[in-house]
Amino acid sequence: MFSHPPSHAWIMLLATSLAQLFCAGNAAAVDPITEGRTLYENKCGGCHSVETNRVGPHHRGVVGRRIASVPDYDYSPALKQLSGVWTPARLDLWLSGTQKLAPGSKMYLALDDADQRQLIIDYLQSISGPGGSK
Repeated sequence: MFSHPPSHAWIMLLATSLAQLFCAGNAAAVDPITEGRTLYENKCGGCHSVETNRVGPHHRGVVGRRIASVPDYDYSPALKQLSGVWTPARLDLWLSGTQKLAPGSKMYLALDDADQRQLIIDYLQSISGPGGSK
């Protein structure tokens, strides 16, 4: 194919182009909000929705919202006893073991993977708007 070996410059150009192509493809594939949404749908979507109450309360505006405050949702006494708001740190505690935070609550979930919890929380923040929802 070549009458002489390719030059060092040609090899470097090809390697750089391939590296850029690889990195660009991975950057598009690793959008944390999209990944968080997928995790949310797979891990939470069986009981929760962004817009409507289902087995669990809706999640639009959850970051910054007072705990157990969604109208028309029947919270467990265990969750009603919690005070404060859903912050990212509090959501992380909740998702790492709901029964540890509120024993007797209706929800039974423990996501051991901190990266997955963070991606879900990032997604929830993205649907909560600036400053969350009260």
